Order: sequence, then C-alpha cells, then structure tokens
Amino acid sequence: MPLATPSRPETPPDGDGWRKRLHTVIFEADTAAGRAFDLVLIALIGLSVLVVSLETVGGLPEWLYEALRGTEWVLTVIFTIEYLLRLVAVRRPVVYAASFYGIVDLLAIIPTWISLIFPGARVLMVVRVLRVMRVFRVLKLTRYLSEARTISAALSASARKISVFLFAVVTVVIIVGSLMYIVEGPANGFTSIPRSMYWSIVTLTTVGYGDISPRTALGQALASMVMILGYGIIAVPTGIVTAELSQQSRQTPTANTQVCDGCGADHHASDAQFCRRCGIAL
Repeated sequence: MPLATPSRPETPPDGDGWRKRLHTVIFEADTAAGRAFDLVLIALIGLSVLVVSLETVGGLPEWLYEALRGTEWVLTVIFTIEYLLRLVAVRRPVVYAASFYGIVDLLAIIPTWISLIFPGARVLMVVRVLRVMRVFRVLKLTRYLSEARTISAALSASARKISVFLFAVVTVVIIVGSLMYIVEGPANGFTSIPRSMYWSIVTLTTVGYGDISPRTALGQALASMVMILGYGIIAVPTGIVTAELSQQSRQTPTANTQVCDGCGADHHASDAQFCRRCGIAL
C-alpha cells in the first residue's frame, strides 16, 4: 500500500500577496517603499495644515484663495485614496476604521466632503467648523512618533499621582478664593467666591491677567504667598512625569515598525513574531 505523501502548505492567493505588499508599504517603515510613503504623507499633512490655516487669513488675493481651495481638494482626494487603501490592506477593515488612527483618518477627509452638501458654505457656521476641523490631520502624524508609546505609558503611570496633586490644588484654590472674598470683598472686584476662585487660579498658575487685583494690605500679603506657591506647583507635575519618563525609557523594550494586518496594533517588540493583541503572525 503506497505511503501517503505529506500535504504541502497552501500557497497564499495572489490577492492576499498583493494585500500583504500593500500593507507593508502603507503601515510599515522598515522598507525603502514604506519610508518613502511615510515621508510623502508627512509632507502632505504639513501642507494640508498650512493650507487650512492660510484660508482663514483675510486680505489675500482672490487667486490665492482659489489656489488654496484647489490644493485642499487635491489633498482631500489623496487622503481619501489613502484611507481606502488602508482599509483594503488590513484583514479586518471594521476594526481599523474603529481604531484611533482609523477615526483620525476619517476626520481628515470627511469635513471637505460634507461641505459639498451645503451650497452656501461661506455663510454657514457649521461649515466653518467643518473646515477648521481639517487641522486635525496633524493628529495623523502621531503614528510616526516612535516615542509616543513611552510618553503615553509615562502619562498613564503618572495619572494617579497627578490626580491627587490636582485635588490638592483645587482645595487650595477654594480656600484662597474664599479668603480673598472675605478680605477684599465686592468693593475691590471680588464680587463672589467663584470670581475670587478665578483670581486664585490665575495667580496660582502665574498667568496674572491683572483684571482683578487685591487692594488691601492683607489681600496683597495673601496674594504674595499664592504667587510663591505657584512656582512650586508648576514644578511638581513636571517632576512626576519626568521621573516616570525616565523609568519607562529603561523598561520599554525596543519596538519595531511591524503593524499587525489583522487588528492594526503596532509598537511590537523587536523580536516579536506574533501580534501582541490578536496573536496573528507578523
């Protein structure tokens, strides 16, 4: 009886191979094509933010406004194609569309397309909001920051300490605001405790608008103590986050540019062979 020959692994279909190559170019930066794609996209994002900003400047020649609008539509079409290609390049498009970067990519293109629904776009406040929303394209740059994971981890680790610190600051603001309301009173501009608390926040953060200021000697003495306390308050959260950044920098393993084509997770360890979130082979 002849021995059964071992079955050979199935060759992935051509479409899947094409999708793999597309995923490598769009989502990963460890190839020449991937790096070139990222650099071009970063330049287009920067140009888009510049165009949106210049459109709000008054007094420019009309031909320049027309050029800016034309450039905006060209960029919108490019970003739309990029968004559709990202959906095609992943195995689970719905998962990517619902992710942070998927939502950011959608926000980058939707305002311009929605503006087509409103013929008199210039007189509608809602369209002004939609047009300004295009500056959120700058969020697309976060995917290219390799240090983002370390910063996010440090902020997350610092959250409890900073929360306790902010609670202490709010307590100081309430107490100082109440005292200033009693000491200065409505005659000197401290017409209520909330307004006095506003002065306390402005003084404690060393902003000092000057719209309200104490007039009495006791009020000025209290204000001086609040000003000195403000310098210390600024230093505390900075020290907390800096300490956590230093610790996270030592603990966080070196990450590569591999992006899972199943769930879109990134920042995998340099020796990772499977996705840290869904387990699909990288």
